[in-house]
Formats: sequence, C-alpha cells, structure tokens
Amino acid sequence: MTVRICDDVEAAVSGVEDGATVLVGGFGMAGMPVELVEALIRQGASGLTVVSNNAGNGDTGLAALLAAGRVRRMVCSFPRQSDSWVFDRLYREGRIELEVVPQGTLAERLRAAGAGIGAFYATTGAGTLLAEGKETREIAGRPHVLEYPIKGDLALIGAHRADRMGNLVYRKTARNFGPVMATAATTVVAQVREVVETGALDPEAIVTPGIYVDRVVKVVPTP
Repeated sequence: MTVRICDDVEAAVSGVEDGATVLVGGFGMAGMPVELVEALIRQGASGLTVVSNNAGNGDTGLAALLAAGRVRRMVCSFPRQSDSWVFDRLYREGRIELEVVPQGTLAERLRAAGAGIGAFYATTGAGTLLAEGKETREIAGRPHVLEYPIKGDLALIGAHRADRMGNLVYRKTARNFGPVMATAATTVVAQVREVVETGALDPEAIVTPGIYVDRVVKVVPTP
C-alpha cells in the first residue's frame, strides 16, 4: 500500500461522492481536522452522513459544513453544547436528521467496524429511548441492546506528525477518536503539523500504523 502525501487539502479530499458517510475525528475542537472539513465544503459533496463526537462548534469546521447544507444526517454523542447553534437551528427547522449514540457505544461501534465484528451487545441505553426498535436480550441477568458497526466511506482525522509511510503520532487529547476512525473507513485522510522521513518517528509512539492511512497532508492551522 502506498500512502499519498498530498500537496494541499483540496487534493486530500478529492473524489468524495454525494451521500458518503464521513467519520470526523475530534472531541469538541481537540483533534478536529478543521482544514480538511473546510476543504470538503469547497469540494462540494452533499447529502452526507457525518459521524463525530459532537455536532459542530461555533461557525468553523464541522459547524461550517452543516451551515453549508451538505449534511443530511448527523450521528454523534453530544449534539448540543453552548456553541452548537448551527446544528440547533438546522435540527429545529427539520433540515437534518440525528442519531444519538452514547459515547462509549460510538467508539465501540467504530472499533467493531475496523475489527470485522458483525454486531455486539451493550448494556448502555437498555431500557431507554435509545433502545427503541433495537433487538434486546438478557445476558448475565442484565438487559443488553444489539449494536451494529459504523463504517465510513471516508475518515478525516487530525494527528500531530506523520512519516512518509503514513504512520501517525497524536498529541495528547487530540488523539481521541482518530485511531478507531482510521480503522473504520475505506479512505483515511490525516492532516498533520509535520511530515518526517520514514524512521524518524519512535515506533513506540506510533498509534495509527500507516497501513490504515491513504492520504496525508501537512497543514498549518489557522490562528
């Protein structure tokens, strides 16, 4: 497998089709690949299903993608926070669908996609509105809900460094959903602050092996 080192973010998100499922890393703005998301706006794909921890913050990044009307469905754990006014407005106007997934279940559904697990049972959400319409069964005396993997056509993740083989190192809490999303998508694009020569990264610090990564682009974040 050859990792493509892209010259710019436009090249990194080329070829995304309408209706694609896009996994977007980040916990709030920590690890959010803002520049890749904004390049996706310019790329023009629409009718997207976006999977992320949050439903956008402020007016940039994922919030800007929502505001541009490109997202049909949002799958996330925390759709509302103090700065989620873009999503709030769209949802109240009936212009976007929402699937709320508990945070641990979201991470496990993504991990299951990468690990080839067909489905799994979880106690989280059992007996609540989140379990409506889902298969449930009792295991070890507790109710469990059947959950299915979430697989993306595209994953956009933010890492700290990459080498030319696509191996990724993250910085602190910016790591969050990046590693599991990198295993769960057909095409994985990473924006990084620095691209180094192969062998320059400490192998013990590499979290996402390059075998999972298709494209890397060096980005200087907007101040």
